[in-house]
Amino acid sequence: MPGVPPARFAYLGPEGTFTEQAARSLPAADRSELIPCTTVTVALDAVREGEAAGAVVPIENSVEGSVPVTLDELATGDPLMITREVTVPIEFSLLAARGTAVEAIRRVATHPHAAAQTRRWVATHLPGAEVVHTTSTAAAAAGLVEGAEWDAAITAPLAAAHYPLAVLATRIADTADAETRFVLVTRPGAPAPPTGADKSSLVAFIRDDHPGVLLELLEEFSLRGVNLSRIESRPTGQGLGRYCFSIDCEGHIAEARVGEALMGLHRMCDDVRFLGSYARVDGVRPEIVDGTGDADFRDAERWLARLRDGY
Repeated sequence: MPGVPPARFAYLGPEGTFTEQAARSLPAADRSELIPCTTVTVALDAVREGEAAGAVVPIENSVEGSVPVTLDELATGDPLMITREVTVPIEFSLLAARGTAVEAIRRVATHPHAAAQTRRWVATHLPGAEVVHTTSTAAAAAGLVEGAEWDAAITAPLAAAHYPLAVLATRIADTADAETRFVLVTRPGAPAPPTGADKSSLVAFIRDDHPGVLLELLEEFSLRGVNLSRIESRPTGQGLGRYCFSIDCEGHIAEARVGEALMGLHRMCDDVRFLGSYARVDGVRPEIVDGTGDADFRDAERWLARLRDGY
């Protein structure tokens, strides 16, 4: 609309990261202002402080697993909510100053996840090179332009469009079908209506550590036919042995089976932080186990009501 300022979305920068690529895939990206941030923490704080309507941050990689800083930032501080997920196929390019020969590279910089996903290629093609870690793949390219003490950068292909560097090699990932999952995070609000192919995310803080506590937590989902797509423990920072569980499950909080599971966790846990229900990027609809559909829960409630009323 004329006169309406564009929405502002933060993302893990600098320009040329996979996160920028994910942010540009959002439906509103072409009419929004994208703000590169130095870290995931800075991007999420921009949302908390009202400087951005949302932030796009990496949360999980198919090769290296979850991104700890994102999990920890969502579990602590002022609450935030995941409203969308995006996946980006991961390919890497080797960039260097124009005129640089591959055999002259002695130090190559990149993000730790990228280093892990190109380890075999580097060992084969740059056997004598030292790998330097940076805060993002694009930061490696930016540092190279600014005179950092490395000879090349392993980056997202998008970085070649942002920085005056030569592309020495492309498609250098060790795994051809790797991908990273990104999430759009906003301030808390009512989740979008269920689509039938949804995912819910939460963090469960156990009340006390005792034998079987993880089994008790899992049973809250299992008994209601809710499948988990991811669960992992993270330290709370409140002392050794103090952990919370970061969880993604199939389904939407509006569904009885998911809502009942969350209520069960609320009864047994010290705290449960709900991080949102949102459409699955793959569109896969979960199989509803017999007896766990919304109609089954409504029928059970009516049955119990009749018993209480003496019928």
